[in-house]
Amino acid sequence: MIDTLLIVLVSILSGHSAVNIGKSKVVVFGGLVDKRFLSDVVVFDIDNKLWFQPECTGNGSNGQVGPGPRAFHIAVAIDCHMFIFGGRFGSRRLGDFWVLDTDIWQWSELTSFGDLPSPRDFAAASAIGNRKIVMYGGWDGKKWLSDVYVLDTSNFFAQAWGLSLEWMQLPVTGSVPPPRCGHTATMVEKRLLIYGGRGGGGPIMGDLWALKGLIEEENETPGWTQLKLPGQAPSSRCGHTITSGGHYLLLFGGHGTGGWLSRYDIYYNDTIILDRLSAQWKRLPIGNEPPPARAYHSMTCLGSLYLLFGGFDGKSTFGDIWWLVPEEDPIAKRYTESPPKVLPENKDVGMENYNSQFAVKESQRESSAIVELQKKLDISVSLSRPGLQIMDELEDEEFLELASRLMGAGVFSNGQVSRIQVLRDHWKKSTPRSIPIKELGPLLRDYQRLIARHLANLQSTELGLPGKEAYTFYHLKNSSQLHMVDIPKLLEEYKKLLAD
Repeated sequence: MIDTLLIVLVSILSGHSAVNIGKSKVVVFGGLVDKRFLSDVVVFDIDNKLWFQPECTGNGSNGQVGPGPRAFHIAVAIDCHMFIFGGRFGSRRLGDFWVLDTDIWQWSELTSFGDLPSPRDFAAASAIGNRKIVMYGGWDGKKWLSDVYVLDTSNFFAQAWGLSLEWMQLPVTGSVPPPRCGHTATMVEKRLLIYGGRGGGGPIMGDLWALKGLIEEENETPGWTQLKLPGQAPSSRCGHTITSGGHYLLLFGGHGTGGWLSRYDIYYNDTIILDRLSAQWKRLPIGNEPPPARAYHSMTCLGSLYLLFGGFDGKSTFGDIWWLVPEEDPIAKRYTESPPKVLPENKDVGMENYNSQFAVKESQRESSAIVELQKKLDISVSLSRPGLQIMDELEDEEFLELASRLMGAGVFSNGQVSRIQVLRDHWKKSTPRSIPIKELGPLLRDYQRLIARHLANLQSTELGLPGKEAYTFYHLKNSSQLHMVDIPKLLEEYKKLLAD
């Protein structure tokens, strides 16, 4: 589902990263817009179906809050942490290493030793279990790379004691893949799968390799094996995504060489799966018109759904958002029962156990189109939505008890004023220093209630919200996640909501 808040917070973007943090959120970082590199963090709250932009804190070696603007970096999620390495800013390759704690939205720059990777962009990386990171390849500005680095993040918390994380370059024997960048790296069971990319001299590749020896308990000698699988294999490409979901690896997009008749690359919008059970490639039949062809986008898996965002087609950068959903999903059924006129007649091709279709057209439309899509897809920000966990005032006992105490204390003389209005007027006149800690919980919940109602009102008005940094604390689960420095900002936004 798509919330209207995404129109403000999610912009036209390519070369960004997007990672799943558990089952609760997708974190998007960095990217490139019209030759401008970004350092923004934008988050999709899976439970509440809401995009928001957290206000991050942190302290780097040069006093900066977080990593500088960049694109084409690696991003890997371990637990509630997102690790960032490398990328490009302008023509400069980066080699700094950062982690974002998504529980408190705090950046930390990490120091490391050992076999340090050279600065690079267009590398690819994956998590090994919930502990290690493996990175392969990239481009350092002078040459394509084929090195493999492993980092054990279990020592991350030792940083507080002045210890550093150690990179280790994996010694690999035997044949190795050609150096490359713009490829994908995906851990499947005990193997790292590398597919595609652009190699030395510039050719775009379509080979698939598996690396063993990454799991300590297996005691295997690290080594590469080229896999040649049957089925409808994808064409050679780079800048694509491969996303793991259940028994499938789903490949989408990317770009390849246009051939000797064309000096331009070809951009793809085909969807291909690698079936892990049968070990073969399969073309995924799509029930409607797929997204426009693109590369350097992001694709994340949320249960049985896939979220596609952004990308570049050689001329334009995209800011659209698409969902790929199983055909039996209620979203797909509602969509195909009353399809928009712009979509062609469905011509489904059967596939055992995995018929799917793109169910959401791009989000940046006129207001009436957004509202119509919301109706078709059951998209809503009303308080009655079970997915949006917002407590009504009359169910918020702590909120009502606090309001009753204020009325009983004679803070307000007008007996006709409701308990709810009493408390809101109290906070409207309060300063950050005057609010007791015990009031932060009720204040945060009322702040979230007002936002939800404001978003609901936006469904029939002009798209957009007043400012990119609005609603900083909407995503918080409880007041224990607030810091003292957050209270002035929280109160400022709350008072603005009351005024609106």
